[in-house]
Amino acid sequence: MKATTVCGALLVLAMATGCTRDDDAIGPAQKAGKAVDEAGDKVAKGLRAPLEKADEAAQQARERAEDARRHLAERTEAARDKIVDATEEAGRGLEKATGKVGEKVEKVGEKMQEAAR
Repeated sequence: MKATTVCGALLVLAMATGCTRDDDAIGPAQKAGKAVDEAGDKVAKGLRAPLEKADEAAQQARERAEDARRHLAERTEAARDKIVDATEEAGRGLEKATGKVGEKVEKVGEKMQEAAR
């Protein structure tokens, strides 16, 4: 019996070493999972380029909007400066005209006084 037991044990060991799992061999569920992962990666890669283009277009639109805002602010400031200058010039012209009218009124008043004497 001992010989049978030893032979049986050796047979079990031989079978056990022959049934070891190969790490490279994958089952059908693993193959399906891998295929799903690869398909997901392919879709992600396909979407990445259009999303990057959309991001780039949005960034360019923001930059153009900022440039337009800056340009408008500069033009508004220039227009404001022109209005201030024109207002100051009009004020100086009004003072000059008021002075001339005052001189003429004074001359007319002097003439009236001379005529009244």
